[in-house]
Amino acid sequence: MKKNKEPDQKKIAALVRSLIAELGEDPDREGLLKTPERVAKSLAFLTRGYRQSVKKVVNGAYFTSGTNHMVILKDIELYSLCEHHMLPFYGKCAIGYISKGKVLGVSKLARIVDMYARRLQIQERLTEEIAGAIMAETGAEGVGVVIKAKHLCMMMRGVEKQNSEMTTSAVLGSFRSDEKVRQEFLSLIG
Repeated sequence: MKKNKEPDQKKIAALVRSLIAELGEDPDREGLLKTPERVAKSLAFLTRGYRQSVKKVVNGAYFTSGTNHMVILKDIELYSLCEHHMLPFYGKCAIGYISKGKVLGVSKLARIVDMYARRLQIQERLTEEIAGAIMAETGAEGVGVVIKAKHLCMMMRGVEKQNSEMTTSAVLGSFRSDEKVRQEFLSLIG
């Protein structure tokens, strides 16, 4: 995985132009004239997570907390591209953790989700990466992450199942070892 290098949008645009022609379309047709540049710009945006790091995303937004209660943020929208077909998958993420004296600024949780989602992904790895990053950054007693998403590669092609939704979870620390903690998290995220 190459990090921190901005993609060459001119090179991507040339490749998209060739792709359009290979698919049987005229890349010089009025509606397609600027499509290669738009696709290149869009792909750079949709994969910007490769050029981000957790440290920069968190940007020092740690706060001391005297409690060790569960912190939950749910219904975090996410948009990603599946690595198998480069088609979108989208859904919502719920995060819970029990701090050991250090909490993250709430918006940083959503930014961590975005950073990992803006890469070519599979939902299972995305869930694990988010949980691992939050555990590492907070030093939490435990972390739980649940993602529910719809995959256009299942909806538009292949089996064409319009209403399918995939659910993945990752539980670390006390969320894995303590059934009561895990159940509290799952009941609170609904």
